[in-house]
Amino acid sequence: MMCAGVALCWQAGAAAQTPNNRLVTVLACQPTAPCNERLPVRIVVVTMFEIGKDSGDAPGEFQFWKERRHLDVRLRFPQSYHDLYYNPDSQILGMVTGMGSIRSATATLALGLDPRFDLSHAYWLVAGIAGVDPHQASIGSAAWAHYVVDGDLAHEIDAREIPKGWPSGYFALHSKGPGDPTPLAPVNGEMFELNPALADWAYDLTKDLPLADDPQIGAARVQYTGFPLAQRPPFVLQGDNLAAMTFWHGRLMTDWAQDWVKFWTGGKGTFVTSAMEETGTFQSIEYLAKVGRADRNRVMVLRGASNFTMPPPGVSAADYLLRENQGYAGMHAALESLYLTGSKVIDELLAHWDRYELAPPAGKSPR
Repeated sequence: MMCAGVALCWQAGAAAQTPNNRLVTVLACQPTAPCNERLPVRIVVVTMFEIGKDSGDAPGEFQFWKERRHLDVRLRFPQSYHDLYYNPDSQILGMVTGMGSIRSATATLALGLDPRFDLSHAYWLVAGIAGVDPHQASIGSAAWAHYVVDGDLAHEIDAREIPKGWPSGYFALHSKGPGDPTPLAPVNGEMFELNPALADWAYDLTKDLPLADDPQIGAARVQYTGFPLAQRPPFVLQGDNLAAMTFWHGRLMTDWAQDWVKFWTGGKGTFVTSAMEETGTFQSIEYLAKVGRADRNRVMVLRGASNFTMPPPGVSAADYLLRENQGYAGMHAALESLYLTGSKVIDELLAHWDRYELAPPAGKSPR
């Protein structure tokens, strides 16, 4: 069933449901225009892309959430990349921001400022695929971040003009070159720290989850001789995210990512996953928090490893990247891991909403 204009079309199983008055009112409101009602949102599931249709075909980041969480109410969202989907029973809202930090930032800000939604107590779960450092984990694994680091704000010199002794031509904005030990504050959005108590709580709740394995990712990881964590079956871990608009790859770039995350987190962070969007998403949430439209302490970043950030021994970076671009070896496993791991957290939040509506978790998760 498809929605047209402000009509409501949604299904729960095979039976059509009658919407409540609040939902009818909100569906009749024009996006960004004043609205007499607001939809309460408990969880915002933030995904970045979909493949083809939103359901029924090859899944991207959004499809499992839409189908399995019954996000069947479609809400027009023309001020951004993709319409929104909502479940009025669980009060989960699903969004697809589009790829890259520009689209993720503008989509998040557009949602936060939309008068149709009450996001004041909402938890935000960023759930997307990523590259993974084979020093830290295997494809199919899922990583909860403490820090998100921007990889775009920088100085750069072409590799053919790098001075002798420089490890790369890429270095921090306002620094004196690669290796400059002078600490810099991330005043331009180079790094954001998530709520550490919430991140630890989510990890503790999910760290023992068995994640899906399959022969395809098994064949990919066995090539990583000398990388014991890359050869493990998928697992849940903690590790930080580097967001950069350029899809980079290779051993030297992975070395750079490790150093970059260490630099901007003052040595506290560990590079585990590479993606494109987190710093844009979180910057917008920080701005929304200043006007009471979001809570920056209720944001979680979960990335599922679909591919490695560097090739296995004996394979060139170019060959491996071009091969992976034909289809990530860990794509399906990563999507399943994201849904399984993220759902464990969502189910706990919803089951005890009377507690978690008031304040984010501040200790170990209930076992």
